[in-house]
Amino acid sequence: MEDPEGGAKPQFDGASAAGRKDGKKSRRRKGKRGGQSRNAAHPASHELSGNAGQSARPMEDAAGNPARKRKRRRRGGQGAAQDGAPHPQAMEQARAAGNAARAEGEQTPSRRNRRKHRGKRGLQGRPLTAAKPSLPQQESRAEETVQRAEPREAQNSANAGRRGRQDGHAPSGYPGDRQAGEHAWPDELYAALDLGTNNCRLLIAQPTRPGQFRVVDAFSRIVRLGEGLAASGRLSDEAMERAIEALRICASKLRNREIRRMRLIATEACRQAVNGEEFLARVVAETGLALEIIDRETEARLAVSGCSSLVGRETRSVVLFDIGGGSSEIAVIRIGDNRFSRLANHITHWTSLPVGVVTLSERHGGRDVTPEAFEGMVREVGGMLEGFDCPEIEVAQTGDFHLIGTSGTVTTLAGVHLDLPRYDRRKVDGIWLSDDEVSAMQAKLLSWNFESRAANPCIGPDRADLVLAGCAILEAIRRRWPSPRMRVADRGLREGLLTDMMADDGVWRRNRNRRGQRAR
Repeated sequence: MEDPEGGAKPQFDGASAAGRKDGKKSRRRKGKRGGQSRNAAHPASHELSGNAGQSARPMEDAAGNPARKRKRRRRGGQGAAQDGAPHPQAMEQARAAGNAARAEGEQTPSRRNRRKHRGKRGLQGRPLTAAKPSLPQQESRAEETVQRAEPREAQNSANAGRRGRQDGHAPSGYPGDRQAGEHAWPDELYAALDLGTNNCRLLIAQPTRPGQFRVVDAFSRIVRLGEGLAASGRLSDEAMERAIEALRICASKLRNREIRRMRLIATEACRQAVNGEEFLARVVAETGLALEIIDRETEARLAVSGCSSLVGRETRSVVLFDIGGGSSEIAVIRIGDNRFSRLANHITHWTSLPVGVVTLSERHGGRDVTPEAFEGMVREVGGMLEGFDCPEIEVAQTGDFHLIGTSGTVTTLAGVHLDLPRYDRRKVDGIWLSDDEVSAMQAKLLSWNFESRAANPCIGPDRADLVLAGCAILEAIRRRWPSPRMRVADRGLREGLLTDMMADDGVWRRNRNRRGQRAR
């Protein structure tokens, strides 16, 4: 048999088709291209699929007539020869060609894929979607867009002690942490700011999975706005300057992003101070931020909303407490057989104690605390709890009741318990502590002097004079509601604000629709 391009050629037996990774080629398409073989266009493949300079398949017989079309389909580029068993030499050459192609990383599409992608249309006539970027590209873009938002507050752990929580890095490990390849909604950013008695905190986040969000940016700084408030009843000039300086940074972060909705709140310090309203008017004039003073009931509900993801389905009763700088909110939660989407709807009793770590440490002293002074603080808070009219909670042996603490006090205890070299929110948030472990940590802190507490990386000098006052409030709560275990929550009002705003706007229902899921 003669090949018009390469001369004599052995009878085609189908083995050369196995040498081409793409399998059988349409003879009709070859005829349209004037009989040019694929091997002519690819010399390397051409050389391996037969004798050098010869075509892989004859296009004409000896009489010059077009060769008969072969109707037998070959799968995977390997088919039986029309005239019997394949030649061993040709089969060996085909295997060598396939190995060489794989070694060189060639990825020639199969015949079926070529037909499917012809004209960039699918088998059903639908346009093919653009290829999604690979996972490393997605992660790199997320890091460029979010800057220091991923991982959230993981960058804070690079700094020792409380200083790591003051530099404005975003916190890590939130329930809305975006998973690999998960689609985000950059046009729906929400912001929550909490100006408390001790801290100024900001979170900017976007909704992800239903009930969760991903933090884009965050800021936290200890301002001690309520310093000296218990004695004078007014916010001092130095405290207001510290707070306004922190709020300027928050305002700059909010201006640099397109925020769909925000809520900015102030709590106990502005509630108690006689010049609280005057201070907020000054904040508007100097920073452009309009803060609202919320009442104690709203503060308790927001604390519950922020920690709802830490209450398991098996839980039937919870006492959640938020030990703040100027007040402490306590909510009793009872969950029946039907659980509402918002955990705050299960609050049966709540109270707000007009005492926090700042006010209590100023009255009793927080620098040098003796066991007698510590017990005096516990008795003062316990007397306040006696006026809280709340039915007793039956503690079952099944573990369906526990405490949840959300404050710097409980997170500090957890960090000391874990003996962390620096505070790491990812290891603290959601951790369980037994009753004995909490007692051991409180006794350990009480045995340290001020310098030892300040040197601990999970406390730092900014909180060394406040942590024992927080432990006294915690001890009074534990005595009122004894529980075999306590869960630590490094979250609070900001997370509650974000959760409520996103739920009110229905963004998670719309996100489900965007993913092609049916709205409920």
